[in-house]
Amino acid sequence: MSTERLISNSHFLLFTFYLKTLRCIAVDDEPLALGLVCAFVEQTPFLELVGRYSSAVEALQGLHQLPDIDLIFLDIQMPDLSGLELARVLDRGRPGTGPRIIFTTAYNQFALDGYRVDALDYLVKPFNYEEFLRAATKAHAYATLAQPTALPAAPPEPEEEYLFLKIEYQLVRVAFQDILYIEGLKDYVKVHLTGDARPLLSLTSLKVLEEKLPARRFMRIHRSTIVALDKIRAVTRNSVQIEDQTLPVSDQYKEAFTQFLSRWT
Repeated sequence: MSTERLISNSHFLLFTFYLKTLRCIAVDDEPLALGLVCAFVEQTPFLELVGRYSSAVEALQGLHQLPDIDLIFLDIQMPDLSGLELARVLDRGRPGTGPRIIFTTAYNQFALDGYRVDALDYLVKPFNYEEFLRAATKAHAYATLAQPTALPAAPPEPEEEYLFLKIEYQLVRVAFQDILYIEGLKDYVKVHLTGDARPLLSLTSLKVLEEKLPARRFMRIHRSTIVALDKIRAVTRNSVQIEDQTLPVSDQYKEAFTQFLSRWT
């Protein structure tokens, strides 16, 4: 199969994955084999070659200086320290969390040993780009699946539709939808309710109560008055009408109230 055909097929395959780039190194004591692996890495879009080493000892030293290596293309038979021995060293240092390994060797009798050290794949020399790409794609799929999945955001807690007011010696629950308007009377507030309900007199200040009310439903229009916006029947330049009551809008709060009205004017 031609190189152009292989690259075309690889691009089609890549689109089935989230294109996380894998940082990788190549290790082989044979210059020609090392050059071939590096060339294959550089023509694969989701691989980034960050190091090439002619011995496992050099690679071990390099790994201490290179952060976040995802993948190692590793020859097995090398002097001083073999690829299998390097794999065991890396696994002891960071069991289950280190870079994944794809072995490249001319001897298929090492395949079982390779899987014992949890190698991701095993390429027998001489291998072509199609075989290399198959192993690299396997590594890419593993890395994609290993990425932590973000937990869905918790749904927002439902907004409370009521508050409790201290009335004489008890706490009384008052639904926001039942409030017409609230008057401030020095140390007390008088809460006017819908229907025939009598106003509630509570020992609190208008400022404290204002902080407990949702701003999207209530607005202060006077030093001594808070109104329920959905209960307003009519407005003039200086007042609002709620049921049969006309309540003044003071200059101090007129700008905010005018801005509220601008949505309909």
